[in-house]
Amino acid sequence: MRIPRIYLNQTLKVHQITPLDKETVRYLCSVLRLSDGAEVIVFNGRGGEYHGILKHSRGNQTSVDVCRFDAIERESPLHVHVGMGISRGERMDLVMQKLTELGVTEITPLLTRRVEVKLPEPRMTKKNLHWQKIAISACQQCQRNRLPLLHPTCHLGEWLPTVNGDAKLVLDHREANSLGGLKAGTRQITLLVGPEGGLDDVEIKAAQTSGFVGLGLGPRVFRTETAPLVAVSVLQALFGDLQ
Repeated sequence: MRIPRIYLNQTLKVHQITPLDKETVRYLCSVLRLSDGAEVIVFNGRGGEYHGILKHSRGNQTSVDVCRFDAIERESPLHVHVGMGISRGERMDLVMQKLTELGVTEITPLLTRRVEVKLPEPRMTKKNLHWQKIAISACQQCQRNRLPLLHPTCHLGEWLPTVNGDAKLVLDHREANSLGGLKAGTRQITLLVGPEGGLDDVEIKAAQTSGFVGLGLGPRVFRTETAPLVAVSVLQALFGDLQ
């Protein structure tokens, strides 16, 4: 059985007894059915991972006895920032999960003209927290030790002037430009993807004015949840660590 990995948003130290919250305890003890003395791996999203032993103490408190630190990193040498038009329901959840698994460094959920998810700010903040949990769960599964940086949701017009990179790309199925045309040695890429229905012509023009280049992904038109995964997979194969 693979050693379970858990995320703790706190400073971790070797030879430290670290108490676990109720949700983590339920996952380890009720779902995975781990007992006292079981080995676990703990990471805090700041690099490296800690090996520890599960400890049950009196008073029903469960902790991890941190034994050693492993400085292993599994981050891609390619820095990818995806600006993603918000899609409905589970589609956005899937995109967040898979972009994390593919090693994306930054993600910004974007409000564009064709976005159908219109939420007041408090509910949008809750959505961002929900997506953050999905990214954490994906890191636990894929063994990343650093969390992707999930930016607050913003409007496309606010986002465009703030991003940079060796290449800034906007997905547009009408474009003939391909990923194979990017120059060797590219290390930082910003990728803009629209929601269901894509970006409209005004938004694509605004992106191009901000230095984005239109990019096609071949003769087939992908769904909004498929397109960024295809693009990032190819980018990681060309310039990152996907082998």
